[in-house]
Amino acid sequence: MATTAPFGIHVIDTGFHRPAFDACYLVVENGRGAFVDTGTTHSLPRLLAAVDAAGLQRADVDWVIVTHVHLDHAGGAGALMRELPSAKLLAHPRGARHMIEPLALLNGARAVYGAQEVTRAYGEVVPVPAERVVNSHDGMIVELAGRPLLLIDTPGHARHHHCLWDERSRGFFTGDTFGLSYREFDTAQGPWLLPTTTPVQFEPDALKQSVRRMLGFHPERLYLTHYGCVENVPRLGEMMLAQVDEIVALGERLRPLRAPARHAALMTGLADLYWARLQQLGSTVPRDDAMALLAMDLELNAQGIGIWLDR
Repeated sequence: MATTAPFGIHVIDTGFHRPAFDACYLVVENGRGAFVDTGTTHSLPRLLAAVDAAGLQRADVDWVIVTHVHLDHAGGAGALMRELPSAKLLAHPRGARHMIEPLALLNGARAVYGAQEVTRAYGEVVPVPAERVVNSHDGMIVELAGRPLLLIDTPGHARHHHCLWDERSRGFFTGDTFGLSYREFDTAQGPWLLPTTTPVQFEPDALKQSVRRMLGFHPERLYLTHYGCVENVPRLGEMMLAQVDEIVALGERLRPLRAPARHAALMTGLADLYWARLQQLGSTVPRDDAMALLAMDLELNAQGIGIWLDR
């Protein structure tokens, strides 16, 4: 399902897990298109439908840009590239090789989720021919029919992460660097946003530096993978940075514990932090429902913090 946002940016719900959970974007300029993130291979029909709805032919798409190569962002890239004869795939140099040969990427996901869940959730991960893959670099500008898209390195969630600055919309395509914001939690005060610390490369100092660098552009909006366009960015930036500090403090308090007690304590501590933030925001979602919506994030974020503490 795709909707048309201002500035020629189409928001596509990839259908991953539940509605309004995972988005990718189709940017259209003067009859040419660029995807930012792709969802999983199961998302392919929705992405192609968005191309049609935008009035484009498949050969009109010039770029498939993945913010990083985690499978909910890039698992469908290979399948999509097979359908787009003119497109190049742009990836961070630390991640590009995994688009060409995804076995290590798949094995990493299987270690976190289990082989059966990876197959169910992500489907076949199709390799991209090496000659169609372009490595990004910090400060690189991609021209989309005269519309510049600036790439900046944004580690902290993953070392192979870049974000895209679109001057036209005064917006960043953030991948996971600027956190998650689920629409179920929106209130009259605005959206709630939380950092994502999924395994295995959470680095809090780098993450805060990346967020501050993005705030230095004075963005008016963020195009989040999870989920959609959000505004009032200075408020969200303060919220993001404060919560990274809260998470670090929680981890440090629990560092002496041994697994699995530490993991359980991290899960409980994160749930309490999230609930306190939701209460401050005036959320009317009952706690049990909120924790059900956040169940996967609680598990993965606790895992990622534990790996960071051990590292």
